[in-house]
Amino acid sequence: MNSITTDELAIVLEDKAILLDIREDFEYAGGHVPAARNLPLSQLEKRLSEVQPGSYIICQSGARSERACQYLATQGLDVINVLGGTSAWAGKLV
Repeated sequence: MNSITTDELAIVLEDKAILLDIREDFEYAGGHVPAARNLPLSQLEKRLSEVQPGSYIICQSGARSERACQYLATQGLDVINVLGGTSAWAGKLV
């Protein structure tokens, strides 16, 4: 599984990378990385068609996003886990 730090994520987001926040709706609403789109882990299986190869997957600490990346790999999707998650993001959350 490919992984990236939040510092590296900040750079790739400048190029309009796809960032999926897999936290639940209420967590996402409490603050998320700019440009992140919410796709809760609890809905991932039924919304699988919304995930594009090469997407970056983030959660609060990196644990749920790692599990999500492992699941997505079994579905043939090559995605990138964001290490440390939203907690490690140095920028401002929106």
